[in-house]
Parts: sequence; C-alpha cells; structure tokens
Amino acid sequence: MSKVKYRFNTKSLTYEKVRVTFRERFWSILSYLAIGLVFATITIFLSRQFLPSPSEKKRNRELEALKLQYDLLNKKMTRAEMVLKDLEDRDDNIYRTIFESEPIAKSIRYGGFGGSDKYSAFDNYENADLLVSTTERLDRLSKQLYIQSKSFDEVVKLAKSKEKLIASIPAIMPINQKDLAHSVTSGFGWRTHPIYKTQEFHPGMDFAAEQGTPIYATGDGVVERADNLAQGYGNHVVINHGFGYQTLYGHMSRIKAKLGQKVLRGELIGYVGSTGLSTAPHVHYEVIKNLEKVNPINFYYNDLSPEQYQLLVELSKNSSQSFD
Repeated sequence: MSKVKYRFNTKSLTYEKVRVTFRERFWSILSYLAIGLVFATITIFLSRQFLPSPSEKKRNRELEALKLQYDLLNKKMTRAEMVLKDLEDRDDNIYRTIFESEPIAKSIRYGGFGGSDKYSAFDNYENADLLVSTTERLDRLSKQLYIQSKSFDEVVKLAKSKEKLIASIPAIMPINQKDLAHSVTSGFGWRTHPIYKTQEFHPGMDFAAEQGTPIYATGDGVVERADNLAQGYGNHVVINHGFGYQTLYGHMSRIKAKLGQKVLRGELIGYVGSTGLSTAPHVHYEVIKNLEKVNPINFYYNDLSPEQYQLLVELSKNSSQSFD
C-alpha cells in the first residue's frame, strides 16, 4: 500500500494532500531507470577500460608464460653462442696453429646468408620484428655450427696427416750409436775431398763403422732407389718419406731394401761398406727437403739427449776431411 504524501502550504498554513498523476509517476520511474542505466554504462565502460576480463587475464597469463620461455631460450642461445665462439677461437689459434693450417676466414664464418625476403612470412604477425630477429639469430648460429663442424672434420684429417708426418720425418741416425767407430767423421759443409784433396761441399754426414754394420731407415717411407748406378755413392738407397722429405744412404757393402718397398723408421735397409768413391767403411747420409740438401744434424732429436746432440754438432764442425 502506497504512502499518502502531504505538502505544507505556507499561505494557508495547512497541510494539503499531494496528488501524483500516472504521467508524473511514469516519468519519475523512467528518470530513475535512465540514471541507473547511465551509471551502469559508465561502470561497465570503466571496468572494461581499466579492469581485465577473464579472457584477458587468461591471455595475459599465456603471454607471461611465453615471455618467460622466450627469455630462457634467449639465454640458451647466448650460452650456445659463447661456447661456439670459444670453439672458433681454439680452432683458429690452437688447433690450426699446431697443424700449420690457415684459420677460417671471418668472411666465411660470419658472412651473410639468404635473401632480403627470407623472413617475409612473418610480416603479417603482430610481433614480426621479434620473430624475424630471433629466427635470424638461430639461422646464423646454425650456419656457424655447420662451418665449425666442417672445420673440425678438416682438423681431424690434419691430425691424421700430422701423425703420419711425424712418423715420416727422418728423426734418428742411420746407425746405432753403440755401433759407431767414431761419433761422426765428417759433417755437412765445405770439406777436403779425401781423394782429390780439393775443397768441395759435402752435402751430408759420414758415420764410420765396421764393415757389415746394420744401416736403418731414419723415417717411414718408400724405397725410391736401391742400386749402384749413381756416380760416387756405390751401393746406395734413397727413401722417399713424403711431405717433401728424402734420405740417401751411400757406400753400402750390401743392400737389403727393395725398390718400391715400404719401410718403417728403424727398419734394416742395408749394411755399412766402402763401395763407390770411398776411402774407408762408413755410411754417407743425406737429408733432402723439397729437392734441396739440408744439414742432417738438425734431425736427430729422437736419438740424442741435448748433451749428446751438442757434442755431435761440435764433432761435425771439427771434421776437416770427408770419407767420400
């Protein structure tokens, strides 16, 4: 039941009953509804502007998770790049230095790749710049890893080749030290020829020993000559060690090695004699590097201690006459 409303009349000083028509009541209700609708609209608008909806909250949580995953991925890529850089430095400055090989050019390691439209597929994405920079970084890392892998394949080949080189270099004396009559009778350089008595260049070293003393290959290789056809050398053997190295062993009493035979360092190839242009039993020994005869004194590091080596150097210098 609606309450009856009264209004005080100041002129008559009496209370008068207020009569509200239906029209007035209708507009009053309508005004209340309009005000409520305005406030509701404002409230909804402000809440949508400043307060996230459940779907937005879910999307924000997913974005936060993606951002965390991206940060972790970014850190992993940074660590991978650091490890790769360390490997590249070792490759260029250690491994290739050891094996006497040129480092890989930076233009190859860090050169460009792909075309300008390689990442055009990302143009329509909201985070296109981020996608492009991350993909490009991964592509660059993949390329550098591939190049480094190929480089290590080459280093392995160099290591195997180096192992063969070390075995092939003439690194011992052709006669056991205990079998020598003297440490050395004549060294590398200008000497008086024992027969012609003229100053001639002696392109090797002479080691005196008893007739029939074993002579050994000083490095791995293949017998290139085994005959007595070269003037002055008598029965002699030439071994091709590869890598530009050859050795010659002259004046043998008997040759044991065969032409084309593969020999190892320390393998018996013949016996001391005095064949050819010679005045006493000895072996004339030469080392040839890239077709140039070099001083054999520099190649006995597998045989001699530093003290023995120094003594051998002095003795070879003091020799004034050769045996051949």
